[in-house]
Amino acid sequence: MTSKLIDQAHAGIVALHAYEPGKPIADLQRELGLDAITKLASNENPLGMAPAAREVLAHWNGDLSRYPDGNALLLKQELAQRHDIGIERITLGNGSSDVLELVARVFLGPGRNALLSAYSFALYPTVAMGVNAEPREVPALAPASAMPYGHDLDAFAAHMDAHTSVLFLASPNNPTGTWLEPAAFEALLAATPEHVLVVLDEAYVEYQDPAQRIDSRALLERYPNLVVMRTFSKIFGMAGLRVGYALSSPAVADLLNRIRAPFNVNELAQQCAVAAVRDTDFVARSQAGNAAERAALHEALQQRGLRCLPSQGNFITFDCAQPSKPLFEALLHHGVIVRALAGYGLPQHLRVTVGTAQENRIFLTALDQVLAAA
Repeated sequence: MTSKLIDQAHAGIVALHAYEPGKPIADLQRELGLDAITKLASNENPLGMAPAAREVLAHWNGDLSRYPDGNALLLKQELAQRHDIGIERITLGNGSSDVLELVARVFLGPGRNALLSAYSFALYPTVAMGVNAEPREVPALAPASAMPYGHDLDAFAAHMDAHTSVLFLASPNNPTGTWLEPAAFEALLAATPEHVLVVLDEAYVEYQDPAQRIDSRALLERYPNLVVMRTFSKIFGMAGLRVGYALSSPAVADLLNRIRAPFNVNELAQQCAVAAVRDTDFVARSQAGNAAERAALHEALQQRGLRCLPSQGNFITFDCAQPSKPLFEALLHHGVIVRALAGYGLPQHLRVTVGTAQENRIFLTALDQVLAAA
């Protein structure tokens, strides 16, 4: 009976493997009995949640027995003001991963393909296969290029065919930290047929040098097939509350919102997100702290002979010059959680979140001991 049921499942889902997040602190505590653990695996904000959002939680006295506003009007109004865009062009999600699912359900399916770069976010192929579409991997730039392992936009253009429905691109990209040059990205947009949706994932854009960012808001006015993804999980420190959103043309947003689950952003998440958007001082402090610590951590890793990929995110990916999984496991025994990248096709690389100065020192001390033992 069970095998017959499985036979009825969508073939794309049967072929999938479940997404594996960064190792939780509680799991490591149970497994190794450690008390002091430094987690630098999931690109969370080391400063925690935006203080304005934390204040909302601390003084919350609302009624959670009632459903939240299904349209999240207050949050949409804040986002509309932040981006100078109409609320009818915003789609909210239970994290930006939720909106990626909506994109796949609306624009992908059997007989269609989605293009994504090698070494890009694991959920892009997952959402495509979940609706029986083909995730088509585009080779990345060479390791010796100016943007090693970055998106090759010429290759994206070359891989499009009559069955391509969606392009998934990220800037900065997870897990590499690489980014897209604005003029090159617009050239790709201009060369993309108007019936092909271009998804620009900007989960880490607030950490990027403003001079190097794509002006995605301006591009939305010129390219109706562009969708821009954002999240509250990174710079705003709200990963546990799950809020993400997309900006797009009204027509695309209308389609996405038709299948969006009712009440997909809960009441507390909505209220905290409204407060977080207004907390510009925290965002500025997070940006400045990350820029300084990322540069220091990059230099420290390079001094140890570990080649770092260029990064504009709140993490650094580096080449261990040996299989990284044993180093990852050894770091766990020192109470430090990072991310091994074999599952992303980078078996010699580790990704480490840029933490506070103290967290980075703990990581580097543990790394020195692990490398010496190796």
